[in-house]
Amino acid sequence: MRRKPPATLIGLTPDELEAQFYDALRRGDIEALMGVWADDDEIVCVHPGGPRVVGPAAIRAGFEAIFANGAIPVHPEQVHRLDALSGTVHHLLEKIEVPTDEGPRTAWVMATNVYLQTAQGWRLVAHHASPGSLQPPDDGSGGGAILH
Repeated sequence: MRRKPPATLIGLTPDELEAQFYDALRRGDIEALMGVWADDDEIVCVHPGGPRVVGPAAIRAGFEAIFANGAIPVHPEQVHRLDALSGTVHHLLEKIEVPTDEGPRTAWVMATNVYLQTAQGWRLVAHHASPGSLQPPDDGSGGGAILH
């Protein structure tokens, strides 16, 4: 059964939809989070260090498990966009405040979000996040290690 998108998400731009995605992560709101995703069996999510998760039910279950430990204090930074007529790719840094015994620490995750124009408007179809690091990432100038 296909779900109807929330009326508040109809007509949003990819940037506005992305803001809704990260707001839902910060609040631990599974309904708001799933509302930004396309209603398609082929949507995909890769959590830091995790396997590829395909389909709305599996993605929902993955985020529910994450939210069982609390909301995610994440803030998107340094968004780079590649826009096309019916799709857009955002590559960004996720800055996450992680509580530790020594006090809060900042973790950095590189992420890619892919949005497509659907019958319900712009929707998230892929979220891929790298394993986190406590070190700020290379600024992209070519000074970091290259794996491939």
